[in-house]
Amino acid sequence: MTGGSLRAAGYDERARTLVVELTSGTFEFSGVPSEVWRRFSTASSPWSYYRDNIDEEYPSRRTR
Repeated sequence: MTGGSLRAAGYDERARTLVVELTSGTFEFSGVPSEVWRRFSTASSPWSYYRDNIDEEYPSRRTR
């Protein structure tokens, strides 16, 4: 999964945690529904989906 500043992403369904690796660092988003992950991981433009539907929509913390 790449595009824009996006390098990689992963999701923990049990914890509802999304980890996104960007060129600027790695961020962990909490409380992300599995449907959001499904749409993000299958989007034709994951970077656009991330910016529009995840970034600033869910609590996050920088992990790296």
